Amino acid sequence: MKFLDDTPKFLFFTGKGGVGKTSLSCATAIHLAGQDKQVLLVSTDPASNVGQVFEQTIGNRITQIDTVRGLSALEINPQAAAQQYRERLIEPVRGVLPADIVKGIEEQLSGACTTEIAAFDEFTTLLTDAELVNRYDHIVFDTAPTGHTIRLLQLPGAWSGFIDKNPDGASCLGPLAGLEKQRQRYAAAVKALSDTERTRLVLVARAQKSTLDEVARTSKELAALGLSSQYLVINGVLPAAEAEHDVLAATVHHRERVAIAEMPAALHRLPVDSLPLKAFNMVGIEALKSLFGGEDGAVPSAAAIRTAPVDLPGLSTLVDEMAQTGYGLIMMMGKGGVGKTTLAAAIAVELARRGYPVQLTTSDPAAHLSDTLPSSQDNPEVSRIDPGAETEHYRQHVLATKGKDLDAEGRAMLEEDLRSPCTEEIAVFQAFSRIIREADKKFVVMDTAPTGHTLLLLDATGAYHREVARHMDANAHYTTPMMQLQNPARTRILIVTLAETTPVLEAASLQEDLRRAGIEPWAWLINNSLAVSETRSPLLKLRAGHELAQIEAVRTRYAKRVALVPVQTEEPVGIGRLLALVNQ
Repeated sequence: MKFLDDTPKFLFFTGKGGVGKTSLSCATAIHLAGQDKQVLLVSTDPASNVGQVFEQTIGNRITQIDTVRGLSALEINPQAAAQQYRERLIEPVRGVLPADIVKGIEEQLSGACTTEIAAFDEFTTLLTDAELVNRYDHIVFDTAPTGHTIRLLQLPGAWSGFIDKNPDGASCLGPLAGLEKQRQRYAAAVKALSDTERTRLVLVARAQKSTLDEVARTSKELAALGLSSQYLVINGVLPAAEAEHDVLAATVHHRERVAIAEMPAALHRLPVDSLPLKAFNMVGIEALKSLFGGEDGAVPSAAAIRTAPVDLPGLSTLVDEMAQTGYGLIMMMGKGGVGKTTLAAAIAVELARRGYPVQLTTSDPAAHLSDTLPSSQDNPEVSRIDPGAETEHYRQHVLATKGKDLDAEGRAMLEEDLRSPCTEEIAVFQAFSRIIREADKKFVVMDTAPTGHTLLLLDATGAYHREVARHMDANAHYTTPMMQLQNPARTRILIVTLAETTPVLEAASLQEDLRRAGIEPWAWLINNSLAVSETRSPLLKLRAGHELAQIEAVRTRYAKRVALVPVQTEEPVGIGRLLALVNQ
């Protein structure tokens, strides 16, 4: 593996959700520990599943992996980090300031921005704490899906610059006066990230056009941030020998080969590694050790592999039921890479075909709706919540309203405050709220960001609801975005997963998080299933057999409604193929 040559201190694995970042980062950490190195594996994904991969509880503390000598792991838990961060800020004033003022500070620090900043604070510590860094030969970062990761890697520079320009202001970091230590730490984090001797970025992709295009965009954005030491790993490539068995395997192999040959020129210039698709899930030490060239063992012939029939409804059955209301919000949620964008687009074009007005939108910072539905049309209307555009719109609105009567000094102070990275959270939440309101008169189908990023957005929604409720009269009638999400008559949450161990466990965890917020998922969609295909490829049949236990778990333990979407022989791009996905 080229990316393992002369391994530097810091290794970052990033890419679109579902491409295998966690498997690769875990396998890399095991590989390095096997060379008698001290290794720390860190997950910055708000929906981390590193503990599931190692079959061990890890959490928000550095924990020794029981089965790998020299390897420790840490999952940066945003909620736990935020609680600790709040306590550090509030404890010095508790008992000193009046109780109502302390309560107000606590509420100010209860939003999603504080949660993000707390996780970011831990992240920069891992890059700059000399004692901690010197304790390990390598620190391997398993990052959140692309959009969230770019946001995280932008923050050290953004906050460093903000503190420089606003030394006497305040933010969700707390009062900025006297934060010289933080300014130095953020500047040191920027320096560490851009140092090619210390930091290497591993872009992980699958052999799919949309994924490789997104990786190319990510490469460009991260290079602009100073992360120029980049490597590419194309994961899960179907071996050529499997293509000889049937049309499905041959089509998949051909599609992957074309995607790799035609990937953007910028990626061809990077050192590239390719890893074959395995017949089993990457859970457990032995599976992870096999990722870099270990033998899978003898694969039996297709005839010797027994499968069982799966009798579950298709996507059209759920669309029939959704269409009965004539309007409402349909939100696709789940782990990155499970196909939320494709399924959201398929539902939207089918509802539009039936004559309903439909808006298809996304809250994913790494959105690629235009790749899935490239042709322009009036129905469905396609849009996205663009964090940059929404933030600029919000800034201009605030300056035009709150800033219109300020003098030059006051307006300058307001402009400086609006340059805070926290402003983006407010702007994105407001855009999210506007879209929710549209569902009163038409179908709004939303492709959400991967799980962790979506939960942060819902956290902001919940914080807003609590703030409104606190100031409203007990008998007053009002509706907040959170109340709309909790209303099953107008909002349907569809959890999307794959029939694999880790995606199903993460989807179940997401469902519990939603229920704690008073939001009940309406249905589950099991996407890209091989279990209902008729493949004769031994490797694909083995993977199909492994799906059955997970399908049964979803059907009997987790979902009130469930639909199964088979793997497609052609990539579901464009209206025709999206409609075929629903109506097959």
